[in-house]
Amino acid sequence: MPSGRPWQPSFVSHGGVSRLALALAVSDYDHVRDLTEGRISAEGVEIIPLRFQVEEIFFRFVKFREWEVSEVSFAKYVALRSQGDDGLVAIPVFPSRVFRHSSIYVRAGGRVRAVEDLAGARVGVPEWAQTAAVYSRGALRHQFGLDLNAIHWVQAGVSQPGRVEKVELALPPGLTLERRPDTSLDAMLLSGELDAVLSAHPPPSFKAGDPRIVRLYPDAQPVEEAFFAQTGIFPIMHAIAIRREVVDRFPWVCGNLLTAFEAAKSAAVARAREFTASRLPFAWAQNAAEREAARLGGDPWPYGVAPNRVTLDAFCAWAHEQGVAHTRLQPEDLFPPEVQQAFRV
Repeated sequence: MPSGRPWQPSFVSHGGVSRLALALAVSDYDHVRDLTEGRISAEGVEIIPLRFQVEEIFFRFVKFREWEVSEVSFAKYVALRSQGDDGLVAIPVFPSRVFRHSSIYVRAGGRVRAVEDLAGARVGVPEWAQTAAVYSRGALRHQFGLDLNAIHWVQAGVSQPGRVEKVELALPPGLTLERRPDTSLDAMLLSGELDAVLSAHPPPSFKAGDPRIVRLYPDAQPVEEAFFAQTGIFPIMHAIAIRREVVDRFPWVCGNLLTAFEAAKSAAVARAREFTASRLPFAWAQNAAEREAARLGGDPWPYGVAPNRVTLDAFCAWAHEQGVAHTRLQPEDLFPPEVQQAFRV
């Protein structure tokens, strides 16, 4: 649980104008960088950027609330809200979105050669409440028709022993989840103790080029495109959350930050799609950008509740049926009313 240290606001003055100082911990995304580097500002706010590996950001913010604004695991946030913990207030800014069919790892030549072979298999996850794993299991259940209770699930760190869940679970009846704090998923996959691993981070042996570990889908994009065409789901991995004390005292912060994040994202997308000069060091980046915009429909990376309702609703449903969320939340339960609508001119 978070520490009980009270929060006290601080202000920074420039030219006689005071701005609320807020520390923001977020990964170094191109679509956020204009905000963290000061080219775009949030009205009335002085951003103090902090950058760490996402696992450290999630651990320190969820457990200790060490700063005011933070990137958070979407699954952890949904889990906390479902348990009545409203100490964090998310805004519908989604800095990380990844289709997760590519995050299923198996042993080359092992028993799992097709997705159907996962039935009856021993499958590892870094945390049951990892967002990527929620989406992967949701696809197994709803795209491929697998019974999650027919899989023996094992929880352990990807590369290091000792990783534990950060939120309380409410696992469904009949589901088996074995805790293995003594070893790692990578070691168990290599030894054959596991048949597959679902993980946002590739196992270290795979990253090192060990031929014994391969992706179940070496070319996952066609499968992921079919998933999107079938469901309309573009997986949301992370959101931006604000400490409740900040929102209670300065409720305008939510809308002002949402506007600033949106402006930073729009600037990044415009850069990526401007090819008079080579903005990205890839030969056919323009073709890829145009294809993605066509497939995903207009804004390739939408923020806000309305344009993401299908994904948000599916995640709430899947998190509940998998025991990550203790109650079935609705998208409106996740965000304050001030950021669920926008003014029109």
